[in-house]
Amino acid sequence: MPGRLMEPDGALIPFSTEVDVPLYNIQHGVKLPIFRIFVSWSRSNLLQVACIRPFEDDFNNEEDTGTSDGGDLGGKVVEVKLGASDPQISEAQRRRIAYGSVSPFAFLQGRKNALAMMSRMSSSSFGDWWQHVLEYSRSILELLENTNPPSRSVIEDPRIVLKLVNKPTGLKAAWQLMEMFYVDKHSLTWLPEQLVDWVAEYDCILSETEVTVHSKLFKLQEKLVNLQVIEDDPEYWEALSSALTVGWLDAVVKLLRLHGSYQLNQMDSRETENGLVEAVAVLVSTMPRLRHDLPAGKLGQCYKTKPDFIKAWEKWRGQITKLDCSAFWVHCGHRQTREGLRNLLQIMLGNMNNISNASFHWMELFVSHFLYIKPLTMSFEEMHRLAQKCLQLKSSSLSNGLTRLIVGALGENIEVVIAECSKSFGPWYGMKCILLMITHALELLAADSNQNEILFSERYNLGGISIVELHRIVYAQVLFSHSLTSQIAPTYLASCPKQGLGLLEISLSRQPVQNYTLILKDLEICRLYELDKICSFVKKITGMHQWKHGRKGSGIYWFQKAGDESRLNQIAQQLFECIGSSNTNETFKQWEGLIELLGPDVGTAGGLGFLHRYRDFKNSLRHVQYGRATDTARHSVELLIQLLKSPSTPQLLWLPLLHDSVKLLNWKDRPLLNAAETNLLLSKLQELSMLQLLPDSPQLDLPPLELASIRLALATNLSRAFLEE
Repeated sequence: MPGRLMEPDGALIPFSTEVDVPLYNIQHGVKLPIFRIFVSWSRSNLLQVACIRPFEDDFNNEEDTGTSDGGDLGGKVVEVKLGASDPQISEAQRRRIAYGSVSPFAFLQGRKNALAMMSRMSSSSFGDWWQHVLEYSRSILELLENTNPPSRSVIEDPRIVLKLVNKPTGLKAAWQLMEMFYVDKHSLTWLPEQLVDWVAEYDCILSETEVTVHSKLFKLQEKLVNLQVIEDDPEYWEALSSALTVGWLDAVVKLLRLHGSYQLNQMDSRETENGLVEAVAVLVSTMPRLRHDLPAGKLGQCYKTKPDFIKAWEKWRGQITKLDCSAFWVHCGHRQTREGLRNLLQIMLGNMNNISNASFHWMELFVSHFLYIKPLTMSFEEMHRLAQKCLQLKSSSLSNGLTRLIVGALGENIEVVIAECSKSFGPWYGMKCILLMITHALELLAADSNQNEILFSERYNLGGISIVELHRIVYAQVLFSHSLTSQIAPTYLASCPKQGLGLLEISLSRQPVQNYTLILKDLEICRLYELDKICSFVKKITGMHQWKHGRKGSGIYWFQKAGDESRLNQIAQQLFECIGSSNTNETFKQWEGLIELLGPDVGTAGGLGFLHRYRDFKNSLRHVQYGRATDTARHSVELLIQLLKSPSTPQLLWLPLLHDSVKLLNWKDRPLLNAAETNLLLSKLQELSMLQLLPDSPQLDLPPLELASIRLALATNLSRAFLEE
C-alpha cells in the first residue's frame, strides 16, 4: 500500500504530500518485506498490482521451519478498481444506456449519409438537419431518465410542497442544456423561460454542500408537520421569497394557502390579513410569462407575442404597485405577514436587493432576472455578461461542471463545453459513461453549422483526424475492453472515415478466442462490415487455439471454416504418418473421428484419401463379419484392391490388410477375388517376405501360424478362381 514520506518504514512508493491524489488501499495480504511491485492495466478500469517478496526470504524460511507460507509464497496479484466508489449510475444502467444509444446514433448517421448523397445529386441542403438531431437527442434523453419512478400516495397531502421525484443526474441536466443551446431552434426564442424550467428541475443538484432554493423548501417541508402557527416562523417567509425568486409559482401559492388566516376559526378576526394574502396569491398565480406554452396544471398566464406580453406585463406590474401602496397594510396586525407579503411584492416588482437576498446560487439569481427584471429575450452576449455579474454577486457559491457548462455555452465557446463535459463529470460517472456522453453530445454540438469547422476539421496534433472522430475512436476502444459491450463498438468505428475501419480490424484481430460466444459475435461483425481477411484470420487463430489445447476436432473445424489448406494438409500428413507407423486397430480408432472431419479432399499425394478408403474398408469388413450380404463383401474386396494398388498405402499396413482379407478369401458361396486380384495379394505378400531379408528391416508382427493361414487362404482362393473362370 502506498505510504507517505512521513512514514518511511511502511512506504512502498513515496510521494509528495503537496499534490492532491486519490488513494486506494490494497489488501494484498503479503508479509513484509516486499521486494518489488508491478502495476499493469487489466480489463476496463481495473489495475493489476503484483506484490513480490524476496525469493531468498521464502527459501530460507522454508529451510528453517520446513514449511512455507502457502498463498503468500512469492507474492500475490490483486486487482484495484479505479474511479468513484459510489457512482450515481450503476454499471448495469451504464450498459443499458450504451446499448440503447447505439440505434439512435446509427440511424442518425444513416440519415446524414443519405442527405449528403441527396445534396450532391440536387441542390437540397441540410436546412432541417436540426430536426433530425433533435429527434436523436430526445431518444438519448429517454435513456438518461430514471427507470424506477418513486411511489406516490393516492391521497395528496396539502402540506407537501415539493413533489416526490427521483433525484436527476448531472448527465441528463448537461444533455438538456446542450440540446437547448445547440439543437432546438424553437427553444432559442424562449431561451430565458427554458432556463427557468431547467433550474426548476435541476436546482437540487446545483450544489451538494451549499444552500439552494430546493434545499430550503425541502427543509421547510419537513418542519410543516410540527408547525402550529406557520406564519410566525421566519423560515416560512424565507422559503416563500426564495421560491418566488426562481418562479416556482405553484409552491408559492400552495405555501400562501397554508397561512393561518385561512383557518375557519380565524377568518373573521383576520379578514384584512387574509385578504392581503389572497391578493398576493392571485397576483402570483396570474403572472405573465413570455413562452410558447405552459405545462398542464402550471400557474401563470402564457403569451406568445411580445406586444401582448408587454401589455399584460405592464397591467400586472400596475396591480402590484397599487397593492403595495394600499392602505390595508396599516390594518394588518401581524408583523411577519405584513413584512413577508411586501417582500414578495418587491420581488415581483424587480427589486434587486430583495431578489439577491432571497436567492442562494448564482443560477437562481440569473434566472430571476428573466422573470422580474429583464423578461424580454436578450442576446447571448448580454446573457453572458449577466451570468458573469451573477457569478460575482454570488461568489460564495461553488462552481460545478453544470454551471461552467452554461457559461461556456453562453460565451459560445464550444471547446470549453467539451472540456467541461470531460473534466467535471468524470469523477461522478466513470470514464465509460463520460466518453458516451461526449461522443453523443458532439452530434448535438454539430447541429449548429457554425461549429462544424471546429468539430470536423482535421488536426495535425490529433494524427490527421477531427475532434469528433477522436472521441468516437476512444469510446469504441473503451467498449472493446469489456466483453459485454465489445459488439457495439464497431458502430462507432465504422462512422470514422479516417482510421475507423483500420482500428476495427486491429481490435477484432486482438480479441480473445477463449469464449465461443465472443468469437461468433466477432465473425458476425466481420460479415456485416465485409472484413473477409479479418474473418479468416480470426478463424485461423481460433483453430490454432483449439488445436493447441487438445480440442483437435474443434481445431480442424475452424481451419476448414477459414479455408486454411496449408494447416489442414499438415494435419492430414501427421495423421497419415501416425496411422502408417502403427498397424493396430486401436490407433486407427483413435484418429477415426478426425479423419471423418477432414474429409477426403484434404491431404497431399492422396494420403488422406487412403485414410478414408482404409476407414471405409474397416467398416465394410465389420459388416461382412456380422454376416451381411455378398454385395457388401464384394464392396470390401474392391476397397481392399484399391488400398493395395494405391502408392500412398504404407508397407506396414500391407500385412494387416492381407490378414483382414482372410475372411473374404474364405467366402463359402463363391470366390470373391478373381485370379488377377489374388495374384496382386500374393505379390504383396512375396514383396514383404523379400523385405525381411534386408538388413534393418522391421519384423512382421504376425505369428507364423497367421502367415500360414494367409498363404493357405490365397492358394485356395486362387484355385477356386481358376476353376470358376
